[in-house]
Amino acid sequence: MTQSVTSEAGISPEERAWQVAWLEPFLGYLTGERRCSRHTVRNYGQAVLAWRAWLREAGRATEGIDGIERRQARDYVIESQRRWARKTLHAHISGLRAFYRYWLRRGRAARDPFTGVSLPKLERRLPQFLTETQMKTLLLGPLRLLEQEAIDARTAWRDRLMMELLYGAGLRVSELVELNHGDIDGPQGTARVMGKGRKERLCPLGRVAAAVLERWRSEFAGDWGPRSPLMVTTSGTRLGVREVQRRLKHYLALADLPADITPHKLRHSYATHLLNAGADLRLVQELLGHANLVTTQIYTHVSVARLREVHAKSHPRA
Repeated sequence: MTQSVTSEAGISPEERAWQVAWLEPFLGYLTGERRCSRHTVRNYGQAVLAWRAWLREAGRATEGIDGIERRQARDYVIESQRRWARKTLHAHISGLRAFYRYWLRRGRAARDPFTGVSLPKLERRLPQFLTETQMKTLLLGPLRLLEQEAIDARTAWRDRLMMELLYGAGLRVSELVELNHGDIDGPQGTARVMGKGRKERLCPLGRVAAAVLERWRSEFAGDWGPRSPLMVTTSGTRLGVREVQRRLKHYLALADLPADITPHKLRHSYATHLLNAGADLRLVQELLGHANLVTTQIYTHVSVARLREVHAKSHPRA
């Protein structure tokens, strides 16, 4: 895991020794204890290496990680704005703060130089989502193709289950493909999901998704046990994220919907439709598995924007 980030090519023995002493234990912690994704581990590792390179160029690199003042951290943020987008910079500094927190807890760092350093504000874009009517059209796609004999019944019911779980249970695509049969409680209609940071939550499937799941299991899933993957390819192997994305694109085209809709935007649709129907914000936060309520609050802005749109189109004084 760490070798892709801490390559030995083109670095001095002293710098390699620094990586072994300071960077690799941090990456091991992210992988082993925090259970972070490969994407996060790679990005945080690259953030530390970029910071270390900047310090070397500035003549501030030390054998350890102390001796850096907030002024240097602020200068680094200012200079980094010239080469990175704001969102990338925020993710980058998040990795550095995690790095310093790790060593602070272990008593080997005196402070985090990025504490109190301001970052440029992020532009808050409203998440894209489908209307309830659009979702109904999309979800009918597999059975429409089955009626036209364009796909076989097994593929149709698998793809329908795939989309019903993304929308009906609000799953991330990574959570969907990692589901095993043993994670599903059919009688209770819930799925035990391992989300970001390896945090577990229970997701209600919904009446329709539960019925589709039962049909899939009874007629098409074949022999399965608790550890068997729920979503599988035609050859019986676990379905991958890219295949889910590819299949969704197929059904979007069939329904004449925007091609840039992703599996995650079905999750946006799930959250938006819940709030539009009056669901409590903290309940939606729990269902989505958000650690911070601020993350969920973006969907209230979507709901307000929708109310304004309806008002503008419908009210004579708008």
